[in-house]
Order: sequence, then C-alpha cells, then structure tokens
Amino acid sequence: MNILILCTGNSCRSQMAHGFLQSFDNELNVFSAGTKPAEKVNPMAVKVMAETGIDIAPHTPTSVLRYIEQEWDYVITVCGGANDTCPNFIGKVKNRLHIGFDDPSEAIGTTEFVSSEFHRVRDEIRTRFYDFYLNELKPQMK
Repeated sequence: MNILILCTGNSCRSQMAHGFLQSFDNELNVFSAGTKPAEKVNPMAVKVMAETGIDIAPHTPTSVLRYIEQEWDYVITVCGGANDTCPNFIGKVKNRLHIGFDDPSEAIGTTEFVSSEFHRVRDEIRTRFYDFYLNELKPQMK
C-alpha cells in the first residue's frame, strides 16, 4: 500500500506522521513531501521522535512535485496549508484525507513550552495515525 503524507514544509508534522506510520507496519510504503519544502527536518521533531525510538534524522524534506505522477492508495494532508495548495493528483489517488494538526514549530514561548508543544503534537499524531492504521489500513491488508 502506497501512502503519501503532505505538509507545507515537510519538516515536522508530515515527517513525524511518516515515521510513526512506517513503524506500525513495514509492509506500508510511506513517503512524505511538502508543497514548499524546508531545507531540513526540524531538529526538535527529530529529538521528540527519537524519544519514541523512531529515527527521522535521515529524512529529507522533499517537494510534492516529485510524487505527482505516481499512484497512491492514500494522500494525507496534515496541515491546512498543504490541504489548500496540494496539487491535484487526478486519477492517481484512491483516497485523499485530511488529518490536521497544530504546527509545533510555530510555538512561541519558553523552551519548556515549545518542547511541550512538540510532545503534544507528536503524541496526537501517533494516536490519530495509529487509529487510522488499525481501522482503515490494516483491514485492507488482510
């Protein structure tokens, strides 16, 4: 099953969702991309994911245009910006979903507050994508 997770910068939320979803089942082909990819994965996203045992440090933000011609079982946007500006994958996507999350990289405040936002969003991503995996993907893979 081919799954593409989209965000604007492909540096934080989409990378975390990519890491979690791939960790749930190695049979899934998971990719992530951005409509305006950043230069690198957000270091705090790498840190909070490492705390769960998932290493996203080798990931690289990638443009969605790299994947536009491929066929997908699911294209999932995780931010409103990507949902609004995502190119149209006419005829090449079986299911298009939006599972939105706050952007922890926009958190402003103390180091502790910013860290807590990254942890909160990470945990929300894990929960919602695990539910998606159990209720949507796993039954299709039998």
